[in-house]
Amino acid sequence: MFLTKDNKIKWKFTGIVSAVVAVLCLAGIFWFDKPLFLLFRGLDGFWCRTFGFAGSFKFWIALSVLIFAASYAVQRFVKKTECGQMVLRSSFYVLCSVLLAGVGTQILKFSFGRMRPVLWDALGQTGFYPFNAEWAFNSFPSGHTAASFAALVMIGLLFPRVKWATWTLAIFAGLSRICIGAHWPTDVLLGAFIGMCAADILKSTGATFAKGK
Repeated sequence: MFLTKDNKIKWKFTGIVSAVVAVLCLAGIFWFDKPLFLLFRGLDGFWCRTFGFAGSFKFWIALSVLIFAASYAVQRFVKKTECGQMVLRSSFYVLCSVLLAGVGTQILKFSFGRMRPVLWDALGQTGFYPFNAEWAFNSFPSGHTAASFAALVMIGLLFPRVKWATWTLAIFAGLSRICIGAHWPTDVLLGAFIGMCAADILKSTGATFAKGK
């Protein structure tokens, strides 16, 4: 989304989108988060639990490490192939993208300390308690959404033919977090933005490194 055809980051466009996301987050916090949350809560179901499991940082890190290790073992001890190299490189990109998104997300979660919507459901309370490590105060931004977008956007960048499918999966993964009551809509919005930025930064960095070699 934020890359040119030669994998350079479009900084001006990225800055504009960052400003738009910031404005939307502020508007959501003061206005549309609650009504949108109530709307999506009615869509909760089995599909949300499935996407919730497949969208976590642990899932994507474990999957990418497993694929990377298996690919490396095949390349190292069985036979080196172009396909194997591609899988090895792709899994490494996904892993790094998810880790970068995870670091950024955890810093923001701790810094903002936003109360999760479950507290609003149960106690009618909302608010921010900065520098709080408790799960109930780590709502903003959504870690599952950031991980899903970081991994799936990266896969789409590496394999453009399936980009429409990976982006769709990422969107559903984010929406599922609202439907199950774990996050506010703006939590998901910021998580998606962080995931996209992480994927683009890693793809751009990798392309620059490859050219340098």
